[in-house]
Amino acid sequence: MAMEVLARLACVFCATILLQSLAWPCSNGERGFSYPQSPKVPSIVSERYRTAYHFQPPRNWMNGPMYYNGVYHEFYQYNPDGAFDPNDSLMNMVWGHSVSTDLINWVGLEPAIKPDIPSDICGCWTGSATILFGVQPVIIYTGLIDRKANQVQNIALPKNRSDPYLREWAKVGSNPVIQHVIPGLNSSHFRDPTTGWIGPDGLWRIAVGAEVNGIGTALLYKSEDFMSWTRIERPLYSNNALNMWECLDFFAVVPGSNNGLDMSSEIPSGAKHVLKVSINSCDMYIVGVYDLKRDEFVPDTVQDDNRLWTRIDYGTFYASKSFFDSKHGRRVIWAWSNETDSYSDDIAKGWAGIHSIPRTIWLDGDGKQLIQWPVEEIESLRINEINHQGLELKKGDLFEIKGIDTIQADIEIDFEPTSIDDAEPFDPSWLFDPRKQCREADASVHGGIGPFGLVILASDNMEEHTAVHFRVYKSEQKYIILMCSDLRRSSLRPGLYTPAYGGFFEFDLENEKRISLRTLIDRSAVESFGSGGRICITARVYPVALVDNGATHMYAFNNGSTTVGVPQLRAWSMKRAQDEEFAADVPQKNTGICDSNDDFVPSIRNVHVHGAEKGVLVLADIMANSGGVMVRYFEWVQNIQVFMWDEEKVNRELKTYMTRASNIVLII
Repeated sequence: MAMEVLARLACVFCATILLQSLAWPCSNGERGFSYPQSPKVPSIVSERYRTAYHFQPPRNWMNGPMYYNGVYHEFYQYNPDGAFDPNDSLMNMVWGHSVSTDLINWVGLEPAIKPDIPSDICGCWTGSATILFGVQPVIIYTGLIDRKANQVQNIALPKNRSDPYLREWAKVGSNPVIQHVIPGLNSSHFRDPTTGWIGPDGLWRIAVGAEVNGIGTALLYKSEDFMSWTRIERPLYSNNALNMWECLDFFAVVPGSNNGLDMSSEIPSGAKHVLKVSINSCDMYIVGVYDLKRDEFVPDTVQDDNRLWTRIDYGTFYASKSFFDSKHGRRVIWAWSNETDSYSDDIAKGWAGIHSIPRTIWLDGDGKQLIQWPVEEIESLRINEINHQGLELKKGDLFEIKGIDTIQADIEIDFEPTSIDDAEPFDPSWLFDPRKQCREADASVHGGIGPFGLVILASDNMEEHTAVHFRVYKSEQKYIILMCSDLRRSSLRPGLYTPAYGGFFEFDLENEKRISLRTLIDRSAVESFGSGGRICITARVYPVALVDNGATHMYAFNNGSTTVGVPQLRAWSMKRAQDEEFAADVPQKNTGICDSNDDFVPSIRNVHVHGAEKGVLVLADIMANSGGVMVRYFEWVQNIQVFMWDEEKVNRELKTYMTRASNIVLII
């Protein structure tokens, strides 16, 4: 039976026809890829494809995080007018705002920043949050000043720092704080200021991505008070491999240590710095040192061909942003993972885009490779563990993984080839296009050591499936592994963007022996981490089986001549994370949420039905707000009568009154 299924796997791979009209997502062209225009999807797709534990707003489109006073804040690009508007989608961006105490369960608040001043009137684009000296949060962001997308940089401050959720922000009167008056600057390519750091002179620094004289540049600015900025003549770094850099990130790391560093504190000797840039639908990075005397970034290796730059993630992963998590002493990174169906699909679904699972990020001991791993908090969603040990996969073997929810799962599996003698020779030219190698040496093509890995989200007859797998090569005195996430048979739906993602990494097979794979499956999102996070691939998939059956199959497989052991396989079903609706009046151009008398009306009709479908009890707004109202009443009584309850007394009285009121409402 296993051989029959694997043979069918080979047949469907051979039958694959690539859509040649699609550009590669990491090309030298203008846009990484263009959406195909597939037919609208059934309404059931909106729920079946919507992720359960990835962050995404309840509706519409999304694209600088921070930790402050016990609360994580996620700010993100949000389009309040719709899932996608191809003619105007970037000209009305606001800063969405959600909060969490664990990076997994989120509550949406009202947008933090909206376009309402001359220096951002056409949109509030990406920027960063900085905590000045541990006490003052500041947002610096790009504003569009006209329909030609000319860009400047603005600042906003929280209105009330004592508000634990920092719900309201005010723009400073001196905006824009940085203008686009630089010789040779393309003023429509001048955006995305970084989180601030302390420079060698004790002044604040930020970098802004730009195109200057046709060259990708990280412009460097300094300030004493974070309000008045002066450009430093020499850029932080520039390289003609790309003509524009956006969504810059710049942070310090210590090789071999997974402890994060706060850029506003003293950086220890021996630390390296990482410059991350986003361009052509890819996030790439360079490792080097920050030369304090010259105030510039110096790469360890200069690479003029951007195809050879190392990527943060080799899949659908863009505009990433990291921050120092002072609660756990780590650096955390995440990114936007856009939809790869079509614009019309997004409109039919009513939403588009998710954020990747937050990842701890650090530098490997060799000082060359960033390592990423899902934050440990994601493990709180694990249930129904299954465990297999001592499995053996011969050539052509499939082992079905049962006992968990295969559309919401977390799988950790170790592979151990029984011999390293059959590794195929490595061709260095493959480094320029690893996706091509993933297409030509896919899961159906027999190899020496590999392909082996996982087949996930598979339909009953294997017509639909996604293969995440490894293949081992020998290059001179080292081994190089190709990891692929092949989406070409992920869905029977026509017109989807279904590439074969892939990347190479070096591996000491003689000493490490085990090659690990962790894959997080969340309906339409698949995040895979190879070799403990040395390589990561994020993908978006839309299998018909998920819609029709609400269930799929999952297998471990080997199609190489070398037998592969599986010393350990652990897998879990994943619970749904909390992702509450926005608790705010978000203006919407098409529907509005106020009636003709300017009275508030629900932004989601039949919300009780919508909630019931998700197993959520929906109560009136007054119930959600009553706790705060009651506490304010307690404060008022105490003020006018000049006495004070202790915290225990407040909690006890609040519980008494709220329980009584809730019981009455629920009975009614």
